[in-house]
Amino acid sequence: MTITLSRLRWWHIADLLPIEQDLFGDEKWSAGMFWNELSSGHFYLVAEGEGRIIGYGGLAVNGDEAWIQNIAVRRDAQRQGIGRRMLEALLAEAERQRARAVLLEVAVDNAPAQKLYATYGFEPIGVRRGYYQPSNTDALVMRRD
Repeated sequence: MTITLSRLRWWHIADLLPIEQDLFGDEKWSAGMFWNELSSGHFYLVAEGEGRIIGYGGLAVNGDEAWIQNIAVRRDAQRQGIGRRMLEALLAEAERQRARAVLLEVAVDNAPAQKLYATYGFEPIGVRRGYYQPSNTDALVMRRD
């Protein structure tokens, strides 16, 4: 499958919502949250393949610090390197914007994502207890300088 990465636009938001629902359930982002990210000028990408959106990811840069807001890939498109490509694109954007550190939060029970981030030099620096609601799941904070 050929994958194309492009900037997220407002008209993509409706296509993200079913992916959010499937992957994150009650902890999903709303359309309004995505609208807010775009209106705040944050950098968001969509991954498209076979005429549909199969993933997305976002980055917020504030001064010399960047936060990866999210990376999500449809279940039927996972384990094909799409998340890795989006992560690389987000890291390149952080570098382009001269961020000295990139941080993210990942669920403590999401070992595959933690392993991916570790391969890119992210290291755990803390835990946010009960961060994900309503499940009350802890978030591992990871940082890459």
